[in-house]
Amino acid sequence: MASYDYDLFTIGAGSGGVRGSRIAASLGARVAVAEDSELGGTCVNLGCIPKKLLVYASHFAEEREDAIAGFGWSVAEPEFDWATLIANKDKEIKRLNGVYDRMLVDAGVTIVPGRARLVDAHTVEVAGRRITAENILIAVGGWPFVPDFPGRELAITSNEVFHLDALPERVLVVGGGYIAVEFAGILHGLGSRVTQIYRRELFLRGFDDSVREALATEMKRKDIDLRFSLEATSIEKTEGGLRVALSDGSDIEVDQVLYATGRVPKTDDLGLEAAGVEVGPGGAIPVDAVSRTNVPNIFAIGDCTDRVNLTPVALHEGTCVAHTLFGDGERAPDHEYVASAVFSQPPIGSVGLTEAKARDRFGDDLAVYESRFRALKHTLTGSAEQTLMKLLVDRKSDAVVGLHMLGPDAGEITQGFAVAIKAGVTKSQFDQTIGIHPTAAEEFVTMREPTR
Repeated sequence: MASYDYDLFTIGAGSGGVRGSRIAASLGARVAVAEDSELGGTCVNLGCIPKKLLVYASHFAEEREDAIAGFGWSVAEPEFDWATLIANKDKEIKRLNGVYDRMLVDAGVTIVPGRARLVDAHTVEVAGRRITAENILIAVGGWPFVPDFPGRELAITSNEVFHLDALPERVLVVGGGYIAVEFAGILHGLGSRVTQIYRRELFLRGFDDSVREALATEMKRKDIDLRFSLEATSIEKTEGGLRVALSDGSDIEVDQVLYATGRVPKTDDLGLEAAGVEVGPGGAIPVDAVSRTNVPNIFAIGDCTDRVNLTPVALHEGTCVAHTLFGDGERAPDHEYVASAVFSQPPIGSVGLTEAKARDRFGDDLAVYESRFRALKHTLTGSAEQTLMKLLVDRKSDAVVGLHMLGPDAGEITQGFAVAIKAGVTKSQFDQTIGIHPTAAEEFVTMREPTR
């Protein structure tokens, strides 16, 4: 007779928690997962999926302008209905919640509704019920962070923006990460007048500088009001909306303030101390190479560990934990050359080192290949939008160590090249590859001379 109720109890049914639970069950473990909200976590409910659906919607106005300007179409003045978009988005998210439910049930995983809290290293409590498990997996994700300042309660975050009753006419986006630039593009494309402020001199810290600078140029070209080295100091309600005081002494009146100033691990009131689990700065849970905490039978994955906070990474980490516990030995997740995309407008695709990091590592042995051009489409539309493509190469080994793109379909294009870079592709192999013409992607295999 087993001494525990389950072999694995997972706290959090987001992407990583669901994947880890399902794989563990497929390997013969008795598994339960607790979730206090909708199944699928941030990505499905308040992140990647609904955000990308809104990105699609926001492209229409610009595509219409291009069609009229360059392709001979005559299109009547369109009308946009926010409520219809949100209702359709909600319908799709509800469908996905059901898909996650079926995946867990079909895998033999028990779903325990409610917020789980650790009682000790082998016991959790959910809605007053105590459950024991030989191993525990923490996959609670992150939560939007809004700093403390006068009027902070008047601001919304990316959680609330998906459920607004109406599209705001005037929006202030505060922040400089990928969520901020994505929502600036979304709201602008749907018809809002958007101002974005960021406290540093340039947004998207951690991305390649060429891409950061080029995106700022393109967003300004689209009439998004970008203001850097600026912060909000207070928000107050007025008859006309919200007045936001800024750190330069000026103020701005808008209808909505969207704070996208980062996310923090959702580890508060989780009972970590009772179980002896160490917590690092900002609430992140430190883990070793196989995602094990300082308590040998408790693991943590995804955004609550603050390693590489991306949905596919959490999926990978969950799979590795399941195999470590119930497979053929320890399996460590691989966080090198993880590709990413920012669904800004235009979008970004990136894999490998930035130029700054590559320069630190390779010094004078780094070769930089960079190309900027106007896409074929815009030779007819008249748009001045520029596409940027960049390769970073270690001249000693000829290995491609970084690839960055700003332009249409950047995420789709980068995904394919990420496979090659992960496999150790060289610049000479890029050069030997015949491009597909006419495409933007062929530029990556036709850059012959370093630009610096």
